[in-house]
Amino acid sequence: MIGAIPGVEVGAEFEDRTALREAGVHLPTQAGICGRAETGAESVVLNGGYPDDIDGGDTVLYTGAGGQNADGRHDRHQALTRTNLALVTSLRLGLPVRVIRGSRLGGPLAPTTGYRYDGLYRVASYWPQTGVDGFRIWRFRLERISASGVLYRAPADARRVAEPSLFEIGEPAPRVEATVSRVVRDTAVTREVKRLHRFRCQMCGARVETPSGPYAEAAHIRPLGRPHDGPDVLANVLCLCPTHHAAFDLYGVGVAEDGRLFGLPGELRTLAVHPLDAGCLAYRRELFDAAQAEAARRAA
Repeated sequence: MIGAIPGVEVGAEFEDRTALREAGVHLPTQAGICGRAETGAESVVLNGGYPDDIDGGDTVLYTGAGGQNADGRHDRHQALTRTNLALVTSLRLGLPVRVIRGSRLGGPLAPTTGYRYDGLYRVASYWPQTGVDGFRIWRFRLERISASGVLYRAPADARRVAEPSLFEIGEPAPRVEATVSRVVRDTAVTREVKRLHRFRCQMCGARVETPSGPYAEAAHIRPLGRPHDGPDVLANVLCLCPTHHAAFDLYGVGVAEDGRLFGLPGELRTLAVHPLDAGCLAYRRELFDAAQAEAARRAA
């Protein structure tokens, strides 16, 4: 089940993984990620299993599954498949993920014993990175949804709900009051890049018109925040339409060194008054190339 479990409050504690499974909070008794590539991730456990994890409370840099030997050290690259791909599906579909912390995590955020359910998080982004053991890992930025934000709730009498037909007309969908916390960036930099390009997408040239005026989105080439630490400056920002912003963030579209577009015909539209940082473009290309290589490997 995706989302909150009926009757399980944020902060609920569990003796062990079996208790988590019986409550429906996290079904696997060993794996850290519960989910399927086709439908998304249901839950993840933070319990000190990966040295690359960074737990900031409201923000978690979570390491994907796989690539470890029996001693818990990486001895091979992680693949963007199975439960790792499930987290990407959650990002694409905007699905929340349950986060559980275990006592082996250590530090002030860990429970003293057993496991604790710490609420719903959204998958904000993902990228490949060389881990501390020298092999490629896949990392996921998880951001807490406010404790009262329930994005999906099943009927109280059902552990799992069968998916209804998409063409069946039934009762109106139940409404649940939700409060969602999101960081909204509306800086002078993002406003300026839209003004310079007159709200036209630098990839397709489209300009989205609305009754209240034109609309566009600002996309950071090298992402902000840890561990990317991209600068919030014009040289690191593109003006994109919503479609190509999503494609850019999910590595469906890339930009070559000479401005040619990967995944789209043509070249990136540029302006002399808006030069782009070559280092930021090169950083994004590395992420794009790794994601595309994984996709090709899965298809082979």
